[in-house]
Amino acid sequence: MASAIAAKLMALSTLRRKQAKNFTVRICTMESDLEFSCEVKWKGKDLFDLVCRTLGLRETWFFGLQYEIKDTVAWLKMDKKVLDQEVPKEEPIILHFLAKFYPEDAEEELVQDATQHLFFLQVKNKILEEEIHCPPEASVLLASYAVHAKYGDYDAKLHKPGFLSQEELLPKRVFNLYQMTAEMWEERITACYAEHRGRTRDEAEMEYLKIAQDLDMYGVNYFFIRNKKGTDLLLGVDALGLHIYEPHNRLTPKCSFPWNEIRNISYSEKEFAIKPLYKKTNVFKFNSSRLRVNKLILQLCIGNHDLFVRRRRVDCLEVQQMKAQAKEERARKQLERQRLEREKQREKHLREEAERARDDLERRLRQLKEEADMANEALMRSEQTADLLAEKAQIAEEEAQLLAQKAAEAGLETQRIKVRALRGQEERRAMEQKMLEAEMLALKMAEESERRAKEAEQLKQDLQEARESERRAKNKLLEITSQAVGPVTDLSFSRENLSFDFKDTDMKRLSMEIEKEKVEYMEKSKHLQEQLNELKTEIESLKLKERETPLDILHNQNTEQGTSKHSNFKKVSMQCSKSSKLN
Repeated sequence: MASAIAAKLMALSTLRRKQAKNFTVRICTMESDLEFSCEVKWKGKDLFDLVCRTLGLRETWFFGLQYEIKDTVAWLKMDKKVLDQEVPKEEPIILHFLAKFYPEDAEEELVQDATQHLFFLQVKNKILEEEIHCPPEASVLLASYAVHAKYGDYDAKLHKPGFLSQEELLPKRVFNLYQMTAEMWEERITACYAEHRGRTRDEAEMEYLKIAQDLDMYGVNYFFIRNKKGTDLLLGVDALGLHIYEPHNRLTPKCSFPWNEIRNISYSEKEFAIKPLYKKTNVFKFNSSRLRVNKLILQLCIGNHDLFVRRRRVDCLEVQQMKAQAKEERARKQLERQRLEREKQREKHLREEAERARDDLERRLRQLKEEADMANEALMRSEQTADLLAEKAQIAEEEAQLLAQKAAEAGLETQRIKVRALRGQEERRAMEQKMLEAEMLALKMAEESERRAKEAEQLKQDLQEARESERRAKNKLLEITSQAVGPVTDLSFSRENLSFDFKDTDMKRLSMEIEKEKVEYMEKSKHLQEQLNELKTEIESLKLKERETPLDILHNQNTEQGTSKHSNFKKVSMQCSKSSKLN
């Protein structure tokens, strides 16, 4: 009864939509949301092509439109009408534009910068949401590339401590695993970030993807399955093949089926059968109890296998054209970066020369200022000396006048004594004696007056010399001041010479650099591993062992055994086909 009512409601909803000419769809990308008005007759491909054109994407084969249905997800079918599929019924219909298939080698396969950017955002989100397990040391290095992709080259003046405080850069699991503050994590991320100087945003994002694609859970879609014996297992589908995991271990598969060693995959009702290429090996069968999950597994298997085959064929003309254009664009960007770098170097050189000239000028001005201060001080001392000598000369002149006056008075006194001497014989001798004394005193006073007059004359000469010294000091000060104004004009620079001409030799040099990069690839890989080991060593002592998750423990065991994602894949390939334990 309930199913009949639900069918009627769905039919009624479909009828209403058929009556309407258009419906609204909201497309959620990793960067923004887009809304489109669609016609009811549109198929999934019509809507998908419109979204790709809007985003400027040409590598459409990696992507799809995903929607949620009950407790699982589904991908919009391209050959079926949008409204005839199990999409949400409310408008706007919400669909997520996401990468459905992952490349084997991101650097080799992702041609467009827009495609690379969308992959970068999606992979970064999965790592931060812990859908992809990432060891702590790799998390720090990936975070440094994410910071470089957002902020460009590190600049100590701009990127001061605390500039990453609002950024989500590390999984919460990594924060909880160590006795480290946010400032300590930022310090380590910034130290790695500073080493990436000279890379563009696209290069930083590609370095991020090159590291992330070696993580064990990168690009793997997991599904709960059961084998013929009813044992719970996990099926992993990715660009390399199919993998069988134990439910508690999503890092290390028990066995793997590479796409090139699978003859076919058959699906009947709820049972899948993987038939290996070699007839002697056993067929692996498994089943899932949910029909929607089975359809999703089949879609991912078909799509990943098609891309696996496509990678091993000659590129079609469209891809060849895209790669040629991308190569030209990279070459153009490389030349542009080299030109900008040379301009920066020249500008830096000019700036350094200007700073040196400014420093020299400031040093010269300081020296002239010191000389001027010394001259002012000497002038002040000369003026003080002249004032003192003038004062002394005035005092000596006054003393000479006083002595002359006293000498005149002594002469008058002598005349009076002579007159009185005539009055009495008895007083004569005394008068003579006094007269002699007065004469001696007058003589002495005359000599003292003459000496004071000479001293006053000498003081006048000293005053004239002091004033002459003052005049010379003033002239010296004027000369120094005029010299300080001259060099200032040396700071004017012409900025018309910052442009450069480029010749064809730049392209030849770029080709040689590209060849050199190929030769240095292995050394870079070794450097990356050394960098990860160094980061791990730095933070290992602060780890809280009791907070390790099961995946952390499994990853550490794989690291100690020296196994990696690719080495393990080769080792366990087809093992379950030769063994009956998992079947």
